[in-house]
Amino acid sequence: MSRVVTTYHQRVAQEKRAQIVTAATALFLELGYDRTSLARIAERSGVSRATLFKQFPSKAALFDAIVTESWSTAAEEDPPPAGNIVDGLSIIGRRYAELLSRPQMTDLFRIVIAELPRFPELAHAQFSHGKMPYFESVRSYLLAEHEAGTVRVEDVDLAATQFLGMISNYVFWPTLLVPGWEVSAERVAQVVDEAVRTIAARYAATKQGRPPTTESRRPQQSHSLRSEPLQRGDPQ
Repeated sequence: MSRVVTTYHQRVAQEKRAQIVTAATALFLELGYDRTSLARIAERSGVSRATLFKQFPSKAALFDAIVTESWSTAAEEDPPPAGNIVDGLSIIGRRYAELLSRPQMTDLFRIVIAELPRFPELAHAQFSHGKMPYFESVRSYLLAEHEAGTVRVEDVDLAATQFLGMISNYVFWPTLLVPGWEVSAERVAQVVDEAVRTIAARYAATKQGRPPTTESRRPQQSHSLRSEPLQRGDPQ
């Protein structure tokens, strides 16, 4: 019986958390981050202030949760196994296109852009808790393919940026900036397929065989971009 009760309470807590995140996102869009109080969020979400403060002691913590929720599928999905760059990138590309097509992703970017002059920490939160973990998962996959000998990628940061950029520049950014912009599922599939073909052709392994995988020949990292993280990978 106790296990049933515990499961019930966990489900209720998860539902309330989702209500809070949804209400906060809507209010941040309507009123702005600065003018939205936790008390107002509690009222909109239909939970007590005690419940809200228990889960989110500050607006910053709540915004971090919004970022995490928006990028959630990226963290939960395992990367495809190395060995077939076309199949692997096709899986990653479809996941990324689906992720960018979510309304909450557009909402997240609009909040960050609107509040950037006064609250640059929101952009840092979006980058470090959302964009960067996803970017690293794609980067790690390309590194695995390089070491498996299926491709030769000397700069995995650049290759990951190229691949994600080809998809987001068609699927996401026009939707964010142009009212009423829509991309059909067929067109999205075509965009992903073309991005996959482009990367596979650009980084095809040489005929001489497997590329070197010793530490001295591992793909390089773009250190200049890493020193300025908000310039790397954004926008994709």
